Amino acid sequence: MKFFFLLLCFVFSPLLHLNASTPKSVTCTRTEYREEYIPGTKSSPGYVRNYEIDVKIPCNGEKAEKRDDNDCTDGKIAGALLGGGAGAAMSRGKGRWWAVPLGAVLGSKIGCDAAGG
Repeated sequence: MKFFFLLLCFVFSPLLHLNASTPKSVTCTRTEYREEYIPGTKSSPGYVRNYEIDVKIPCNGEKAEKRDDNDCTDGKIAGALLGGGAGAAMSRGKGRWWAVPLGAVLGSKIGCDAAGG
């Protein structure tokens, strides 16, 4: 029973991960001039419409930060369950005390990679 409880703690611990960060409310923009040609007909000639739009840019001249928004939580949980089950199925006797957790850890890593994380 203790091992089952520990297994559950290790499997669901990624769900308890909190992403604490400082909120950033500063946005930098620049104004861009745009032109769009509106085609006409024989009785109504075409014209050029011009307008300006605000475009968000990185502040302080910094390069845009490439963020990895892939979330592999689902793949990690499924992989851990499958890996733990495979470890239990392939081990015998006293070898299960290390085979099940090892299978869960390896399965969660493989599941995360398979889910795109």
